[in-house]
Amino acid sequence: MTSDIARRTGEHRAGIVDGFTKRYGLKRLVYVEHHDDIRLAIQREKTLKHWSRASKVRLIREQNPTWSDIYETIL
Repeated sequence: MTSDIARRTGEHRAGIVDGFTKRYGLKRLVYVEHHDDIRLAIQREKTLKHWSRASKVRLIREQNPTWSDIYETIL
């Protein structure tokens, strides 16, 4: 969860943020959700973290079937 998705994605792409994306060398942004209320954003993130990998993949495929990098669309 972030209030500045462009900055946060840039950090991940540069490899300066420790965690899952750095560990596995992930560079593409394939899914993003926008919430006007920070409480709803935090709750959504917590909910998604409990989903199975298959459910997360299904969610991404519904919005971005080719898994295209959408980073440029958020700038």
